[in-house]
Amino acid sequence: QVQLVESGGGLVQPGGSLRLSCSASESVFLFNAMGWYRQSPGKERELVARITSGGRTNYADSVKGRFTISRDNAKNTMYLQMNSLKPEDTAVYYCNAYYTLSDQYWGQGTQVTVSS
Repeated sequence: QVQLVESGGGLVQPGGSLRLSCSASESVFLFNAMGWYRQSPGKERELVARITSGGRTNYADSVKGRFTISRDNAKNTMYLQMNSLKPEDTAVYYCNAYYTLSDQYWGQGTQVTVSS
């Protein structure tokens, strides 16, 4: 059973930055892909950013140019650097590790609140 633990969330003012971390119990290099998702009240969970085992990345249009996903294979950790944060980025952010559609894992989530 893969375990994922997110950290780094918190309260930040608009325009500020945060870096989320996702620590995995297995080598992050083994997953076909890893990603960050977010969910705010009343909305469906949405993909924020994703990185494949080959290092290819993709981002939601709403975060392009502001967020950067990365992975440190030696530390079994994935990151999400979030800059120029906006109030609409407020959500619970979840880490995902994906082997197949029927074999994927989620972290418990970390709250990000962007407010003045």
